[in-house]
Amino acid sequence: MFANWYDINQYFAQQLARQMNSYFEDQASSISTWPPCNLYENAESVILTAEVPGFSQDELNLSVVQDVLTLSGERKPARPEESIVHRRERQGAVKFSRSFTLPYRVDAGKVEAELKNGILTVMLPRHPEEQPRSITIAKK
Repeated sequence: MFANWYDINQYFAQQLARQMNSYFEDQASSISTWPPCNLYENAESVILTAEVPGFSQDELNLSVVQDVLTLSGERKPARPEESIVHRRERQGAVKFSRSFTLPYRVDAGKVEAELKNGILTVMLPRHPEEQPRSITIAKK
């Protein structure tokens, strides 16, 4: 299979490079869309759901500016001071920020958010000025 040592080294170097590239590509693609979110719209409001397991209410932030909703969070690793990590099965520090352009302005004073079982649900009611209005057409 291998004619000399150079071929063996070349083969293992290529395998290592392929594995490292796939690892970092997977990490980069998963970070850009984390946490997974769904955005729904009905006649009265926009509803956002986000999967944020392991985060507490204090570690999450929501803000609305005009028609842009921003969800961000930061979790720092909890470990005893002056300790050495021998095995880590959970991610360490996690920091994220995602912004969503909403289909219309919302009433920021009436936004409600609930965190239950790792699912964040945000209800964003339509701004009164953004409510659809029926216009009567006059006959002439």
